[in-house]
Amino acid sequence: MENKSNIKHLFSIPVIVAALGYFVDIYDLLLFGIVRVPSLKDLGLSESEVSSIGASILNWQMTGLLLGGILWGVLGDKKGRLSVLFGSILTYSLANIACGFVQNPEMYKVIRFVAGIGLAGELGAGITLVSESLPKHLRAIGTSLVAGIGLLGAVFAYFTVEMFAWRTAYFIGGGMGISLLLLRIGVFESGAFAAIKEQKHIQRGNFFSFFTNTNRLKRYLQCITIGLPTWFVIGILTTFSNEFGKAFGIDNIKPGLAIMWCYIGLSIGDLLSGFLSHTLHSRKKAVGIMMLFTLFFACLYLFYGLETSTQLYGGCLFMGIGIGYWAMFVTIGAEQFGTNLRATAATTIPNMVRGTVVGMTALFGFIKPSYGVIYAGASVGIICFMLGFLAIATISETHNRDLDFLEE
Repeated sequence: MENKSNIKHLFSIPVIVAALGYFVDIYDLLLFGIVRVPSLKDLGLSESEVSSIGASILNWQMTGLLLGGILWGVLGDKKGRLSVLFGSILTYSLANIACGFVQNPEMYKVIRFVAGIGLAGELGAGITLVSESLPKHLRAIGTSLVAGIGLLGAVFAYFTVEMFAWRTAYFIGGGMGISLLLLRIGVFESGAFAAIKEQKHIQRGNFFSFFTNTNRLKRYLQCITIGLPTWFVIGILTTFSNEFGKAFGIDNIKPGLAIMWCYIGLSIGDLLSGFLSHTLHSRKKAVGIMMLFTLFFACLYLFYGLETSTQLYGGCLFMGIGIGYWAMFVTIGAEQFGTNLRATAATTIPNMVRGTVVGMTALFGFIKPSYGVIYAGASVGIICFMLGFLAIATISETHNRDLDFLEE
């Protein structure tokens, strides 16, 4: 009976909607990176313009993610988790459809900025809703299911672009999001939020409160730094896999394919991390083990002496498995803070980590001319892993923590 009850909880409507929402979210998040070159060439840009304007459009998208993370996080604590979950899905779905009609780079920037705002809200709201809806002994597995299923959106995006024109790929993403909104029927707000919604004296969704209390700021920064190794792997080792390939003497590396294999690993790792945390009765031990696994394969990737594209893509796969604690890290962020600040934390934290990629790439680019791509990557990695291990070692354990509490 208990097993049947657990299965019923894990495959409830909130979990399914959050997982499918994240699937479409990841599809859209990575779609521009995959269609960047063909779409900009189709708009009449030269090779040099594709590089510079493509980077500019991506920066607009990342800026949207940072601002959207704060916007949706605050709304999640003020208006509710469901409002953000479906508001963000609607925003990035309409932006996806609009991208299919874009005619010039200027409009492309604006639409990807809007898409970035929409993309910022789904994961945090979904993880918060699932965390507050599931029994605490199933929380790790439930949030891992959300991410494990959702991250397969990257694989779907890659094959969609392989089979269809770039405009059609955008229309497909928008259509999936709009269709997903129909599943809103039967989804209820979390009980924890509903319990405090009518209590007007409780301050909810105050983003600046992270910076007005030393203990709260420490927890917030710890949560962010735990996620740094994930985007070091995605934003440096995988995104620039063609440059690392050349340094290894491998000339036929496709970054899009490397990203796909990394996200396949991420999906596998996210499922594993949930069960690992459940088995060890510890978020900290599970994340620490996954981080060590990532470090081991990152060192192999950089210094083992890869000789073939198969080995390099394999390295991306195993590093992806290692950084599969992504959902666990967001769950830790949700569990660290009270109900009146939980959605703000869970939504802003992953987007702050995504935003650090700008600094990582800047440092990578600064070191690369003097020491080469391998040692530039290793230097950035040392900083990310040192901070990540320090954070997971010092943050408080949240396994089986009761989430019915408030931030004063």
